Amino acid sequence: MNTAPLNPDEVKAIYLSEEDLVVASSILYQAYHDDPLFMEIFKAEEEEYESRLRSAIREELHTFWQAKQPMVGLFEGQRLLAVACVLRPDAGFGPGRFWHWRLKMLLTAGLFGTRQMVEKEQKVKDNVPANRYHLLSFIGVHPDHQHRGLGHVLMGAVDAVVNEDPLSEGVAVLVTLPKCLSFFEHGEYHHITELQVGRIKGQLMFHDATEKA
Repeated sequence: MNTAPLNPDEVKAIYLSEEDLVVASSILYQAYHDDPLFMEIFKAEEEEYESRLRSAIREELHTFWQAKQPMVGLFEGQRLLAVACVLRPDAGFGPGRFWHWRLKMLLTAGLFGTRQMVEKEQKVKDNVPANRYHLLSFIGVHPDHQHRGLGHVLMGAVDAVVNEDPLSEGVAVLVTLPKCLSFFEHGEYHHITELQVGRIKGQLMFHDATEKA
C-alpha cells in the first residue's frame, strides 16, 4: 500500500478513454464489493456474487461510455488511481433508462435485482430537491492508494464536471456504505432523506452548486 503524501503536481484529473475502462472497472469493483446495496442486489450470499458484481460494473461503465456520460480518473503518471462516474441532468436515468442497459442487467442481476436498481434510481429522482442536477453514480479509489487525499481531489474533479453545466443545481449521491458518510459530509454534501431499497437503507445527499465557489 502506498501511503506517501500526495503531490498534487503529479496527479491529473482526466476524462477516461475506452482503454481505461478495464482498470476503472477493477477499482470500482473493489470499492463496492462490500456495499450493502450491491450485496443485496447481486445476492452476496449466493455463489458467484463476485462474478455478477464484476459483470454489472463492467456493463455500467460501457453504458456510460456509449452514452457519453462523464467518467473522470485521477492519474499519477500512467497509473489510474481513482474513478468517478457522473450522470448529466439529461442522461435519462430512472425507469426510462437505456433499454439495452436494462436488458443486460436482467441477464446479470436477474429480474429482482434489476427492479431494485431501477427502483433505486427512481427514488433518488423523486427525492432530490432540484429539477436539473448531476448524479454521482460511482466513486472509488484504488485500495493501494487510499488515505492519500485522492478522494478529496476526485471530489473537486466532480465539482468541475458539474460546473461545466451552468444550469445544474448541484450533484446528488445515494450513500449506502456508512463509513462513507463522513467523506461526503466533509465535501459539503447535505443530508436530504433516508431511502430504502429492498432491505437496504441509504442516505440521499446533495451538494448545492452554489456552494462550490
